[in-house]
Amino acid sequence: MRRYLRVVVLCLACGFCSLLYAFSQLAVSLEEGAGGGGGKPQAAAASWLAGGGRGAGRGAGSAGPAAHPGRSDRCKDFSLCYWNPYWMLPSDVCGMNCFWEAAFRYSLKMQPVERVHLAVVACGERLEETLTMLKSALIFSIKPLQFHIFAEDQLHDSFKGILNSWSFLQTFNYSLYPITFPSENAAEWKKLFKPCASQRLFLPLILKEVDSLLYVDTDILFLRPVDDIWSLLKKFNSTQIAAMAPEHEEPRIGWYNRFARHPYYGKTGVNSGVMLMNMTRMRRKYFKNDMTTVRLRWGDILMPLLKKYKLNITWGDQDLLNIIFFHNPESLFVFPCQWNYRPDHCIYGSNCQEAEEEGIFILHGNRGVYHDDKQPAFRAIYEALRNCSFEDDNIHSLLKPLELELQKTVHTYCGKIYKIFIKQLTKSIQDRYDRPPKER
Repeated sequence: MRRYLRVVVLCLACGFCSLLYAFSQLAVSLEEGAGGGGGKPQAAAASWLAGGGRGAGRGAGSAGPAAHPGRSDRCKDFSLCYWNPYWMLPSDVCGMNCFWEAAFRYSLKMQPVERVHLAVVACGERLEETLTMLKSALIFSIKPLQFHIFAEDQLHDSFKGILNSWSFLQTFNYSLYPITFPSENAAEWKKLFKPCASQRLFLPLILKEVDSLLYVDTDILFLRPVDDIWSLLKKFNSTQIAAMAPEHEEPRIGWYNRFARHPYYGKTGVNSGVMLMNMTRMRRKYFKNDMTTVRLRWGDILMPLLKKYKLNITWGDQDLLNIIFFHNPESLFVFPCQWNYRPDHCIYGSNCQEAEEEGIFILHGNRGVYHDDKQPAFRAIYEALRNCSFEDDNIHSLLKPLELELQKTVHTYCGKIYKIFIKQLTKSIQDRYDRPPKER
């Protein structure tokens, strides 16, 4: 009986050792798989796009083995354990491995760094305005940013020169693209509303490998982290594909409900200067429309829509978006006016209640108010951020001079409520200083 018992014990011991060896080999293969693979770059061109230049701003967290040639990072943060003695370790691991930790290490290595994708279209004299917008995004952002900049060819070198000089921040990447439209209708799209304005309609078709995107006009200023509006993507329900703010809060001064000669979303329409998109859903969706009983995909609906309404639209691509979401209201998430605060919200008296309570989150200086004296409160914010550098002391010290400038604007309706312009900005600057230096 003892002989049989010894045989059983021996068999169990051999089986257990075999199991340990199998797990050890699996751990090694998982690590090699995690360390050797590379992801696809996050930018793709549509069939009519020739290609875009890639910039030099390196994303935060990108430093890895490549940053330290000749040094392996395999298991460097894990210690030796009983189940993986030295004699089982590969020569380059230096005694820091354990198969029980392998699955955890594998999951850590496979977690991609989440980036906020931000797109802008710049033409004509919009270089300085665009760079000021990008600077405001960088100052307060927490996650690394990926900029997608669509610009006329003559602006590319200027963008590259300045953005490359910001690469010391190590918190962003950028890609430059030419202005491109489908070749068969390019002339018609170019002359719609303003030069380049309708480029945003084609972003889901050009950036085919980008899942979600925040599009903003060049005259946008971020007064709180971009991460916060990006987080609204998580609030989308299963049918929503995009998010915008209402064009007006007060119907009595609304444009669409008084003058539009085409369908528009809701009571007062929506403004497309700040547009958050789940582009994967946009590419997949079939849209209801008033041109045919057949539902059409994004790439198929744009040109027929333009042909039907081109004599009735005033604001170009924004009008087309209003028409689309009029027929597909379930697909739009509407965020409050403080995420797209414009002169219309204060020029005739304050009418954005959310901004009065919490401050302005994103400032939209449309109608050229950053560059004239019609709305000096807007201009004061723009000039303060334009002249601000990335040094911590400089950012911290901009508030007092800015408040003094805003106090000079109280003769205007917007200036009378100047405190809502700096309420969130003050909090964002304080939050920036409360973060560890490496996260600023």
